[in-house]
Amino acid sequence: MLETEDMKPKLDFEKSLKKLQSIVSDLEGGDLSLEDSLKKFEEGVKTVRLCQDVLGEAQKRVQILTGEKPDGEPDFESLDEPENE
Repeated sequence: MLETEDMKPKLDFEKSLKKLQSIVSDLEGGDLSLEDSLKKFEEGVKTVRLCQDVLGEAQKRVQILTGEKPDGEPDFESLDEPENE
């Protein structure tokens, strides 16, 4: 069965931040081998990218809810349009 976009599990942003904190702590500890450090770094980069995607989606939702244009400016044009009732 193929997974659709809405069937994929959602990234838990808070858990991902804790994971990143743990990765940074491990890397700062200096007790890892070079290979293990590279693996941790790669895991951290992937997690950061996932978090950025989640934040990007949240920003889009806020823009929709507040009527902002993608550049951050208020969308006054949509306020001038008459509502269809």
